[in-house]
Amino acid sequence: MMRILLFLGTNLAVILVASMTLRLLGVEPYLNAQGINFNSLLIFCFIFGMAGSMVSLFISKWMAKRSTGTVIIESPSNATEKWLVDTVAELAQQAGIKTPEVGIFPAQQSNAFATGWNRNDALVAVSAGLLNRMQPEEVKAVLAHEIGHVANGDMVTLALIQGVLNTFVMFFARVVAHLLDAFLRRDDNGGLGFMGYFAVVIVAEIVFGILASIIASWFSRFREYRADAAGAKLAGSGAMINALARLKAETQMPDQMPDTLTAFAITTGQSRKLMEKLFASHPPLDDRIRALKEAAYRE
Repeated sequence: MMRILLFLGTNLAVILVASMTLRLLGVEPYLNAQGINFNSLLIFCFIFGMAGSMVSLFISKWMAKRSTGTVIIESPSNATEKWLVDTVAELAQQAGIKTPEVGIFPAQQSNAFATGWNRNDALVAVSAGLLNRMQPEEVKAVLAHEIGHVANGDMVTLALIQGVLNTFVMFFARVVAHLLDAFLRRDDNGGLGFMGYFAVVIVAEIVFGILASIIASWFSRFREYRADAAGAKLAGSGAMINALARLKAETQMPDQMPDTLTAFAITTGQSRKLMEKLFASHPPLDDRIRALKEAAYRE
């Protein structure tokens, strides 16, 4: 219930802020008797598209904690938790960022994630399974990978990219609906009508949204290579390669990582069909290991 109320409240706030901003900017309705005002439409879509993306970014830590059941380590209660907090602090100092919050979530699969609205207000969390299965130097490499995401500003960059994609998805969906409405009106059949227009907008947004996801997924895969490189620099290439190799072995087991965590995970399953390649948020582990080995060889 709390998640539903937060969702509804967030969307209402976005609508109110966007509406006030549009009024302050003097943006007129983008549909009028003369047709469609493309400048107004683009501003309208940009504000709503970026607002949705930014809201998602600002509540990302809260959503991550709630969806994974992450428990923040406020005060270490055992040697493992103390080592985890100290290691994250050490890596953050090396990376030149403020120490993130550190947490553990109750999953048996080896998994980890980093999120937060900026590099100095982030969260790094690992699964209980990862702590149990990996050697300390491998866990450190995984943590270094996540610190790499934070230091590279990947969360903010991805949110900005998603905001731009949202803008064009909304823009082209409404242009398509307007053109179809104008085409039907030319044949004197009354056009799409109010409900028909918005039905076309919704369908077009779904189609364009799928295409936009391919671009967002490409960037997500690209940032994984950068985070791997950062992890290798902070924790050593050998440790980073060993951690990925261990993760690869685990993904090939029957109880591999559930899809519900792929947005946060440092690895996913190894099935690589065409559609999965286009929409995968992470590159194949073999490719990531190969890239690290090639970089180490060049050095």
